[in-house]
Amino acid sequence: MAETLVVNEIYLSLQGESTFAGLPCVFVRLTACNLRCSYCDTAYAFTEGKKRPLTEVVAEVQRLAQPYLNPRSAIRNPGTEGIKIAGKSKIMNPPVSAAGCTLPLVELTGGEPLLQPAAFPLMTRLCDAGFTVLVETSGALDIAPVDPRVRRIMDLKCPSSGEVARNRFANLPHLKATDEIKFVIGTVEDYEWAKAQIAAHKLDSICPLLMSWVHPLRPEQPDPALKPVPAGQTPLPRQQLVERIIADALPVRFQLQMHKVIWPAEQRGV
Repeated sequence: MAETLVVNEIYLSLQGESTFAGLPCVFVRLTACNLRCSYCDTAYAFTEGKKRPLTEVVAEVQRLAQPYLNPRSAIRNPGTEGIKIAGKSKIMNPPVSAAGCTLPLVELTGGEPLLQPAAFPLMTRLCDAGFTVLVETSGALDIAPVDPRVRRIMDLKCPSSGEVARNRFANLPHLKATDEIKFVIGTVEDYEWAKAQIAAHKLDSICPLLMSWVHPLRPEQPDPALKPVPAGQTPLPRQQLVERIIADALPVRFQLQMHKVIWPAEQRGV
């Protein structure tokens, strides 16, 4: 039987977060998540989705990426011999960004993409096809089986998520310099917890660190299944978060969710 994935959506947009923010990216959003973070803005991916063969998913990514494979593109990748499409090598190279990654990026997200076993061979196929592949993962599952060519963007869940106990610290030794750790900060307690983890585990010596401010959900967005923010926590506005980062000289990259600045916060497919 062909390998399949339950897919919520596949679309081309801009990468809104991470050190790749602002670059064109094909997103493959997979269905299902084992966490219920208080600030989750993609609860629709908990259950909505359609079963699709891996070959179909790869073909859709390649279709969306096709405009970037135009042989007239001014910037070429001298390090590849072409992307394979439908099993055949095309004599054209994808463009390369200033960061040295092929465009468009491809990111597996969710939900939690690592919940589905077929996500692992999908990432390998996409890497084999010449794409720069990212995966956004909660940090609650084992990241070791991910193809080493994939850039892993791994959360460490802070207290206001309601899921801090689900962090899998055994993942830390598997992280490489090409990976990234993300802290989603909504409260003072989150910030102090994140600061303590950075110091205790010397995280800045492993890979880039991201601090992402919790973008408030619209009244209609929260899913009833989400965990509440634990009682007694103090909200931390984004300006105060930035000021604390600067005052403490934290070795982190502050980020906003760029796509929510461009499009309405509840819009899908962006």
